[in-house]
Amino acid sequence: MLPLFQRDIIERNHWLTQSDFLDIVATAEMTPGPIAINTATFVGYKLSGFWGSLVSTLAIVLPSFISITLLAFILNKLKDNKDAQSGIKGMRPAVTAMIITAALSLAPQSIVRPLDIILFAGALILSWKNWLNPIVILLGSGVISLLFGLI
Repeated sequence: MLPLFQRDIIERNHWLTQSDFLDIVATAEMTPGPIAINTATFVGYKLSGFWGSLVSTLAIVLPSFISITLLAFILNKLKDNKDAQSGIKGMRPAVTAMIITAALSLAPQSIVRPLDIILFAGALILSWKNWLNPIVILLGSGVISLLFGLI
């Protein structure tokens, strides 16, 4: 979402400078919550104060909220329909491919030390074989990385 924000906010509409946008993104990254929502809120505030932040936050949250709510309602109605279940199962490879594509695009910036490679391989094996809960894998990787970063 950030490249889209950058294009629309800086290049297309000239609402903010590159420096202002980078400050907002840095603040949004430090603030708890999704970066897209935080960025929209901060940009809205910078442009129009409280009401700008309210409108921009709602504008970024409501479409997804409404879509997911409708999809959940529809899927609940179709949970016993064999054709619908087959269609959903058919989508799994596409969703898997999208997740793998996102992971591969992030890997060059994320896997830069030998420890990163070891953690990645370990997490992949542990999650692939369902040997550990993903939350445990994330927490363990964070603790190991923190410990090795302090040494």
